[in-house]
Amino acid sequence: MASTRIGKHIDAPRSVVYRLLIDAEAVATWMVPTGMTSRVHEFDAKVGGGFRISLTYDEPTDTGKTTARTDTFGGRFVTLIPDEQVVEVIEFETEKPDIRGEMTVTYLLTDADEGGTDLMAMHECVPPGVAPDENEVGWRISLGKLADLAESVATG
Repeated sequence: MASTRIGKHIDAPRSVVYRLLIDAEAVATWMVPTGMTSRVHEFDAKVGGGFRISLTYDEPTDTGKTTARTDTFGGRFVTLIPDEQVVEVIEFETEKPDIRGEMTVTYLLTDADEGGTDLMAMHECVPPGVAPDENEVGWRISLGKLADLAESVATG
């Protein structure tokens, strides 16, 4: 199974970045690639707490993982260490066997030498039906949105 590992510098304190990782409204804003809309159905940010999120393509498509236009996934929070780490286990809601399976998403936050936060995001056990390059592009877009939101919150 594939994995994606992306580092991102964010000009905001770790406390701000951490808060945006575990806030349903913030997640609906940043954890969505361009060209899609997010809907958070459920979100209980505590260890063992669950979440369910749908990402819907703005334009008609047949590439969705759950329906032709939608990727719906659910999961649970495994580790929450304030201002340091968030670990989630997620799985797409799908009948497609090559997209099924639990994935682990880990966010590690450290103080950057030049100020702000260095975020390392790891997406492990990505099913074979999810193209690694598309997964990476989607994560880069989402983490860019997270950085923009965190920097906006920190300055304003």
